Amino acid sequence: VQLQASGGGLVQAGGSLRVSCTVSGRAFNSGALAWFRQAPGKSREFVAGINWSAASTYYSDFAQGRFTISGDNANNTVYLQMNSLKPEDTAVYYCASKYSTTVFSRDRNWFRHWGRGTLVTVSS
Repeated sequence: VQLQASGGGLVQAGGSLRVSCTVSGRAFNSGALAWFRQAPGKSREFVAGINWSAASTYYSDFAQGRFTISGDNANNTVYLQMNSLKPEDTAVYYCASKYSTTVFSRDRNWFRHWGRGTLVTVSS
């Protein structure tokens, strides 16, 4: 299983950006998939996730209402649409997955497969 994150870049505060996670080696819409982020000097934190079997999405408090996670079956891709971006959203964004599960966890240690990350920079 390989996950490849892309779509990061530089955006002004208040702007929008969509990052993508393309999954190969296994059907992307099984198990669970999540986005995490890691800012300089900080630990990796949960952003948003989806449990395919339950068709449920999950968001951190800071992402709720601004970010949306969604999937594209045709392209084996999961997106994270980020709106109303703030400078504190600056981080490397990673996608992660775990298969053969019907539950969901926000703990980064629960996920088995990780992509390399894509840098999002929000200028003030």
